[in-house]
Amino acid sequence: MLTVRYIDNEEELLQEAFTIRETVFVKEQHVSKEEEYDEFEASSRHFLAYYEGNPCGTARWRYTEKGIKLERFAVLAEFRSKKVGSALLQALLKDVAAQNDTAGKLIYLHAQVTAMPFYTHFGFSPVGEMFEECNIQHYKMIKTTI
Repeated sequence: MLTVRYIDNEEELLQEAFTIRETVFVKEQHVSKEEEYDEFEASSRHFLAYYEGNPCGTARWRYTEKGIKLERFAVLAEFRSKKVGSALLQALLKDVAAQNDTAGKLIYLHAQVTAMPFYTHFGFSPVGEMFEECNIQHYKMIKTTI
């Protein structure tokens, strides 16, 4: 069974999310810890996915001057073929839609090139040119409707 929950200032669950991010981004993709963890941790809405009770994925969203940014999508390798990313993305979009102050705001993310087909499936479209973030090629992708 796959579930996703909002981490509401629960330090233990936030640490689970950080452990997943460290495994995926720092260890697998060689992103520095300094770049992975930022000043937006406290102001973001974090989510944790569970597969059969095991923490297996995480993501967050936050307000920016450009709109609403979905970010830090990370799924542990052994769970990547189990629709965890889809469940996380749907949970974030549902949460964004449920907020009173998000209507009409641009929803966007920075997609690693290899993940672009996944986000396209959910209605995101690339805009602009490819850019590098943490030594990984990305495109900005936007969603016009939730």
